[in-house]
Amino acid sequence: MAVPMRAHHLLCMLSYSGEGYSPAFVHGFNGIVQRLGAGEPMELVTGPDAICAPLCSDACAHCHNTSVTQRDRLAADALAPWLGQALVPGARVALSALRLAQLRAAFAQGDIRSACTGCPWEHLCTDIAQDGFAGTLLHMELDAAPMD
Repeated sequence: MAVPMRAHHLLCMLSYSGEGYSPAFVHGFNGIVQRLGAGEPMELVTGPDAICAPLCSDACAHCHNTSVTQRDRLAADALAPWLGQALVPGARVALSALRLAQLRAAFAQGDIRSACTGCPWEHLCTDIAQDGFAGTLLHMELDAAPMD
């Protein structure tokens, strides 16, 4: 099985520390982080994904906004070279401890953060990156192989 994930959430997971829009959102994101940490791959989707699910019942949910779709495009373009593949709907991405460390280093250096501009969480994520990603919830074992 694979976790349905929109492109910009690949950035969000790097600095996710258990904060979010609502308790249901945090609970859902915590479960997704556990799955990813266990080596389950992600499958790129267009539009709302597993992380968005707790918000989608709200009439004001931003998940369908053009600005979020643009954020996905920017994230896919920035991450593709780092992941060695085009990030198009249906693409599968498997994490490893090494890949996670590489992405976090690129995130901290600002190399993959074009999609973060204007995000309400941008400053929190910047603080987390500057603190060496202390307190983040996504962890992977060095010898854990991704599942396909």
